[in-house]
Amino acid sequence: MQVSDFHYDLPAGQIAREALPDRAASRMLHLDRQTGATRDLVFRDFPGLLRADDLLVFNNTRVFPARLYGRRGGAKAQPISPQNPAAREFLHGRVEVLLTRQVSQNPNEWECLVRPGRKIGVGEHLFLGEHEELQAVVILRGAFGERQIRFAPVLDFFRALDRLGHVPLPPYIARADRPEDLERYQTVYARERGSVAAPTAGLHFTPEILARIRERGVEAAEITLHVGLGTFQPVRVERVEDHHLHGEHYSISPEAAAELNRAREERRRIVAVGTTTVRTLEYAASRSPDGRIVPGIGEADLFIYPGYPFRIVGALLTNFHLPESTLLMLVCAFSRKEHVLAAYRHAVEHGYRFYSYGDCMFVE
Repeated sequence: MQVSDFHYDLPAGQIAREALPDRAASRMLHLDRQTGATRDLVFRDFPGLLRADDLLVFNNTRVFPARLYGRRGGAKAQPISPQNPAAREFLHGRVEVLLTRQVSQNPNEWECLVRPGRKIGVGEHLFLGEHEELQAVVILRGAFGERQIRFAPVLDFFRALDRLGHVPLPPYIARADRPEDLERYQTVYARERGSVAAPTAGLHFTPEILARIRERGVEAAEITLHVGLGTFQPVRVERVEDHHLHGEHYSISPEAAAELNRAREERRRIVAVGTTTVRTLEYAASRSPDGRIVPGIGEADLFIYPGYPFRIVGALLTNFHLPESTLLMLVCAFSRKEHVLAAYRHAVEHGYRFYSYGDCMFVE
């Protein structure tokens, strides 16, 4: 299967660079996963599409201000030539660090992406924040181009991060983060800090929508998957089967596992809010010999593409994803590639807004 099979054309003007003032005002494309039939709806129609015995599953991860700016020390660079004094400024130039996962608390070590990537090697010192309040050293270079850095001890690291960090908006939004993104690039039910990207299907929910869902008698459960490299890393191979997904930390409580297993036993539909929820549930089921959800924590690295046999999820709410991305492949696996790409073409032709701050689709 070729990665290029999942390409579609999108005019740049349909990439949503601003969030709507009203979360629930987004448009929603309804896709019948069996027939490919579509309907143009709005997200406020979503509660009416749920069945009274559905179990709706949310990812309650919380985005933290994971993007840091600063300078590099230049310690690993070549000596500065007297004939090129401007090189000193280059060697101590601006750096951008995107923290993706904490791998150790003591010492405080993180996986991250750095820019400029090729210039920052192992042993490089980084000074982050306007007044260099955070300092770190690069200790490893990973297989996916990421780095592992070790922070110097500070009194309260996460408090410093809240003060110095920036909202990690995706690059296609093509603007600097603003104070309002702190609230808007976050679901209203976010609890567990740890994501560097929002589970975007959840951005459409409001307290009013959640109340309407409860009034219909629909039960809800929460799991946690901290969005990191596994979700947004690009596919750099030509064959889909050659791609390997980076693991992301997940957690399923005993209460959530019990609700999910009860719904399966009662043959009720499990509705996943977002692709991160799908991957968490399907990964957990794949680890159990009988397909039951076992509570616990782990690293989900399940890559779902067409041909995958879904064990848990019966319906999916999701945003529109980038061409040739693993997220689009997952949606194509849940329906049929021909149906999904036709639905995407419909969305383009009818002016839907795409990606994180864009519109959504409900596949059932």
